[in-house]
Amino acid sequence: MKRRTKQPNPVFAGLGRLRIRVPAIARQQARAAIARRTAGVTFAARLAFENVDHFYGDQQTLRDVTLAAEPGEVLCLLGPSGSGKTTLLRIAAGIEPLARGRLFLNDREIAGPNTHLPPERRGIGLMFQDFALFPHLSILDNVRFGLTALSSSDSKGEALAALERVGMVDYAQNYPHALSGGEQQRVALARALAPRPAVLLMDEPFSGLDSRLKDSVRAETLAILREARATAVVVTHDAEEAMRMGDRIALLRDGALVQLGTAEDLYHRPANIFAAGFFSEINVFECRVSGGVAQTPVGPVKASAFADGSPVCVAVRLPGIEITETPCGVPARVVARRFLGVEELITLVVAGGEKPIDARIRAGQLRSGARDVSVTVNERDILVFERNG
Repeated sequence: MKRRTKQPNPVFAGLGRLRIRVPAIARQQARAAIARRTAGVTFAARLAFENVDHFYGDQQTLRDVTLAAEPGEVLCLLGPSGSGKTTLLRIAAGIEPLARGRLFLNDREIAGPNTHLPPERRGIGLMFQDFALFPHLSILDNVRFGLTALSSSDSKGEALAALERVGMVDYAQNYPHALSGGEQQRVALARALAPRPAVLLMDEPFSGLDSRLKDSVRAETLAILREARATAVVVTHDAEEAMRMGDRIALLRDGALVQLGTAEDLYHRPANIFAAGFFSEINVFECRVSGGVAQTPVGPVKASAFADGSPVCVAVRLPGIEITETPCGVPARVVARRFLGVEELITLVVAGGEKPIDARIRAGQLRSGARDVSVTVNERDILVFERNG
């Protein structure tokens, strides 16, 4: 009988994207392992940060952060570079120490003034931004890597079950170089879920994927997390990605928590001008309130919640600016327009305005060559904030 040979190490050239499918018996083993489970991949836990501070040298990177990921919830940490998102993840994983505050897994303190549970004893999984697959190990062995407490046969069964869950069991004998970026991402997810962590941490998990692939892989990953009933904390700098994935979103800036809530909360009721600008493109007008009204270049805006003379920032979302050639609003002139497929980005100057404003309208809505137009604003796309709020 001819023996099956193991795939050569990927350093050898000429293998390209050759894929070796596993025998049907391996798929049967994977499905049997899943069938034996009675509670999914893991028992989801609550991960809570309480008054957390952190420093890199003299620079404070986290400032009194208190928030929690509830059991089975997908919590997205959102913010610009340097806002402290990844530092929070590293503290949760046990890679970074706390300067002040405490960290709880359910009701158990795992980090604090007198506590620091080692990473391997926390029951917390970490999925790296670049997937961090070992190129010299097969896909199966990559997934088995963290299952050191199990016997060889048990670890193989668990790894095959994890690969089956992400739709990659057929490629268990392949090596990472033979897989696409999306397939490598699914293998990395399988490896993170195989030990059944109480909480899964994901650091910018889709940043290395092209835009067309990102949407499908993100949807697949979310479905797997739901099916696995895992608590997940996902770091991203993309507001749309956070809204697509997160049950709740924690918005960070300069190491501080700006706002915590659902996507609807943060979009419709942003805490300040920073939050408003992070979730949508906006035009910002600085003015003062008089008689419960703020006068802006695009017309008067209700500001009855503010005292007369109060300095305010009025934010107007770009889709909320409506443009017509019929005289029925504030006169304006088109100075630039950019076709973006479904939409057009229009730049205008308005009478009395100190700087141009932008609007997004449906492509074809405004006649080609139109210059002199009128502008009105949809009230639902107007937000008013205290000037320094």
